[in-house]
Amino acid sequence: MIGRIIEILSWFIVATISRLGYAGVVLLMAIESACIPLPSEIIMPFSGYLVSRGEFNLWGVGVAGAFGCVLGSLVAYWVGMYGGRPLIEKYGRYLLVSHHDLDLADRWFDRFGEIIVFASRLLPVIRTFIAFPAGVARINLKKFVVYTFLGSLPWCIGLAYAGQKLGEQWDKNPTLKTLFHRFDFVIGIILLAGAVWWVWRHVRHIRSDAEKG
Repeated sequence: MIGRIIEILSWFIVATISRLGYAGVVLLMAIESACIPLPSEIIMPFSGYLVSRGEFNLWGVGVAGAFGCVLGSLVAYWVGMYGGRPLIEKYGRYLLVSHHDLDLADRWFDRFGEIIVFASRLLPVIRTFIAFPAGVARINLKKFVVYTFLGSLPWCIGLAYAGQKLGEQWDKNPTLKTLFHRFDFVIGIILLAGAVWWVWRHVRHIRSDAEKG
């Protein structure tokens, strides 16, 4: 089942990037940054693999990925800004955003200021969540865009670079193919376990919010 889910996600990502090129990278990363579960850990390494084949440029896919992150994050930012905290508190549970998350983000902004947007883009999972409270806090839009882009760029280039190096060795090293097929299921288990933990954590906080409310 897990293998099938990963296979479907991978097929969709591969088909989109293969058909749309750089625009596909932008689209997929925008979807991921709008809090739709489409992992950048698959999107960017495959883009890097295409770099190794000479179809893409490393900096090109990095910039495309970061630009997509900005577009998707802007959607979440505007939802938070125009809807305000009441909207997120009312409907945030459908996006797995709880009172606890908003309170935590408020503390981050109070302590570190707007730079937390940059730092959060370098962290798995949190990187997509931070746009909602940034909108609620109404941080400066230009700074939000700049910090989001600058924080997303090393993330995207790093994953793409890893995919490029893997691609360069793929046809040269038969052992690599064997190891990949042996451990891809284990990697899938780890990713799924992380996703389940993340969902469980948020559901727990959301239930606690409902009991208090």
